[in-house]
Amino acid sequence: MSEDQKWLTVDEQRAWRALMAVVVLLPGALDTQLQHDSHLSNFEYGVLAMLSEAPDRTLRMSQLATLNDSSLSRLSHVARRLEERGSIVRQQCADDRRANIATLTDAGMTLVREAAPGHVARVRELIFDQLSGDQVSELEQIADAIRSNLDPEKRMPTYVN
Repeated sequence: MSEDQKWLTVDEQRAWRALMAVVVLLPGALDTQLQHDSHLSNFEYGVLAMLSEAPDRTLRMSQLATLNDSSLSRLSHVARRLEERGSIVRQQCADDRRANIATLTDAGMTLVREAAPGHVARVRELIFDQLSGDQVSELEQIADAIRSNLDPEKRMPTYVN
């Protein structure tokens, strides 16, 4: 260890551990609700939600993987399951034969619309019901500051439709 190593202060350690607890616990809490109410994993819901917001409800698989912080391999496995359920269709990209696209079907759109209210209620219960309006603004500012460092290419959407 270098003597000039800058260690976390006590306040930074507390903040770091609180953030890590949220990062670890939140996906499971969301997954439990989605599995119970909609028979979807949090990851599957994320895939369907990203497609629901895309033009023509269609994205390249590589872009869909990026938006869900996934490998193409993991996404392909999940896409196969969603395709078997009739929620998406996959096909070769017309303008790039090397690429594949995924399109949300009408049945998939129905599934997202049915899953969304319970998901939003759980997000509100777990996060926003605990915060004041000022804290919501602070959370956005903090998350944007961290995200800009993690995603300098701005691959992740920062907008609301």
